Amino acid sequence: MSTLSHAKTAGELDVMTPVVPGWYVLAVLSLLMGFASISTDLYLPAMPVMSRDLHASAGMLEWTISGYLVGFSSGQLLWGPISDRYGRRLVIGSGLILFLIGSAGCALSNNAMMLIGWRIVQALGACASVALSRAMVRDLYQGTQAAQMLSTLITIMAIMPLVGPLVGGQIVTLFGWRAIFWLLVVVGLVTLGALYTIPETLPVHHRNQESLGRALLRYLELLKNRRLLGYLGAGGFLYAGMFAYVAGTPFVYISFYHVPAHLYGFLFGLGIVGIMLANIMNRWLVGRLGYDRILLLGTIAAMVTGIWAGFAAHSGQGGLWGLVVPLFLFASTTGLIVANSITGAMADFPQRAGAVSALTGAVQYGSGIIGSGLVGLWSDGTPWPLGLVVAMSGIGCLLSMLLLRTVSGCDDESDIAVPLELSELNR
Repeated sequence: MSTLSHAKTAGELDVMTPVVPGWYVLAVLSLLMGFASISTDLYLPAMPVMSRDLHASAGMLEWTISGYLVGFSSGQLLWGPISDRYGRRLVIGSGLILFLIGSAGCALSNNAMMLIGWRIVQALGACASVALSRAMVRDLYQGTQAAQMLSTLITIMAIMPLVGPLVGGQIVTLFGWRAIFWLLVVVGLVTLGALYTIPETLPVHHRNQESLGRALLRYLELLKNRRLLGYLGAGGFLYAGMFAYVAGTPFVYISFYHVPAHLYGFLFGLGIVGIMLANIMNRWLVGRLGYDRILLLGTIAAMVTGIWAGFAAHSGQGGLWGLVVPLFLFASTTGLIVANSITGAMADFPQRAGAVSALTGAVQYGSGIIGSGLVGLWSDGTPWPLGLVVAMSGIGCLLSMLLLRTVSGCDDESDIAVPLELSELNR
């Protein structure tokens, strides 16, 4: 199947022809979307070792995740409008170069503060890949089909956080934690090469010609949209809980429950399997029920399982598995919330897909800053801070749905699930 088609009239003017991305484009988009996960999940099993090597506390090392999220959330707000004006590939490529520099800096760090600083640089580059790969999906698809394609991409890229801790645990055992960041340099180089083997998805005549300053000011206008705030809140609170999970489980599982570092990846991987299964289910259900209804079901499940995790963390009932099970179920709701909240957020703004995708990502990862930061701030050597943040996040997910004007009889059911048309190849 052709990735993109391109034709000209007798007068050499571009005409619009149907576009369906091939499997290779989807594979590259999945790799781009996976940068947020692989940049963090790969070194999770190494955090206790890094803490000892850099003479830093567990709370300080958890700020390497929060620092990453600072760069990741703020950088998207800049990359989004730039890509709406200059196209997706150029901006993603620039971000990948910055990612390479940051990853090398992390590998060479000799104290925790230096590591946190380079993690911010790493994140400023990585966020371009994640935010704009979502915008590329919106360039190609709309409505329900956009939600289905995002679910497919998330399912594929979920392999990265599943494999990441497993590979990271083996690397830190065999070669030390610095080798993990050198591996990320290699991954960045491979991705940069793959990026320029796929076409540009945003034609020149579809680009936003506003000045960057004006485009940034339009974020304030977007934040006045009540439905958009509801979608942003649902995804944002979910990410707060998920990054609390990412930041807290290495110390809860390894330090508190004495799980060997090389086995941590298997426990972490349970949540990823749940996310993948939920995304597969979401892809099947969203065409039948609409993305708003699935989003509502997901937020209800997040609240219930979040409160359960908080109770298990506080009481200690059931020991290790008493906490693993509700955290697994909470993580699984990601498959019902993320793709649908992103689709809903971008549905009303097709000409500003880059900016809305960036705003969505900034809110999600900004919430992750708060979630992981609170786990580090409240760290007391027990699972309770993790459970508390997850419970609060689940409640916030459901409350955000109150901002949506409609839940049943929603617009998404009337969306025509057909690919958008592109008229240009910018190779």
